[in-house]
Amino acid sequence: MIKTIGVQTHNQQLVEITREAQNLLDSASSDSGLLTLFIRHTSASLIVQENADPSVQHDLLNWMNHLVPENQSLFTHTSEGPDDMPAHIKAMLTQSSIAVPFENRRLMLGTWQGLFLFEHRRGRHPRQIIAHF
Repeated sequence: MIKTIGVQTHNQQLVEITREAQNLLDSASSDSGLLTLFIRHTSASLIVQENADPSVQHDLLNWMNHLVPENQSLFTHTSEGPDDMPAHIKAMLTQSSIAVPFENRRLMLGTWQGLFLFEHRRGRHPRQIIAHF
């Protein structure tokens, strides 16, 4: 079965999508299996990360912006703004898909793990995540 999760982002941020992914399993045809999530964009990504302390998300954003800063003279892909090429690099360094097993229609995540859309662009962006289970 294939479903879509829509997320509206607001600037560079991590948006937790654990609840939305878990809710999809209510319509799963099997009690156990593998949920695969795939983001249909090249300037945002998906990650599994701690969801208990929001400072982790803040630190990840700061670290990624330090690692891949904007306005670098070596970037030629700048037609969509100074955040565009850095966003592509950040997406390349993370991942476009993740897979999580589920049992009894419950994601088998660890205690502090959550699923996140990692938005690498500034501004508002409608994002689509394809879920397959």
